[in-house]
Amino acid sequence: MTLADFRASLGAAEPPPRLSLALAGLWWDAKGDWERAHACAQDQHDAAGSLVHGYLHRKEGDLSNAAYWYTRAGRPVAHGALDAEWEALAAELLAAAA
Repeated sequence: MTLADFRASLGAAEPPPRLSLALAGLWWDAKGDWERAHACAQDQHDAAGSLVHGYLHRKEGDLSNAAYWYTRAGRPVAHGALDAEWEALAAELLAAAA
């Protein structure tokens, strides 16, 4: 799936099948459902889940919690625009799934 396909899928009521939980978290986040996005990220117990988890807490404004999850993912805390981070994360996770 390309990033364009992923973005196009946001018009649907449910995420595309076979997405990782981390990608499903980004999908739900883009739909405005932070709680579902968080549940997905929280249930993926690896670096990708931790990275999305960190992004979501940064978006929420809980920066200390975000820093914890970025560290668990082995990444520095992001400081750029949230939209740009979402796009970069989605592209990275889609490429890894290909």
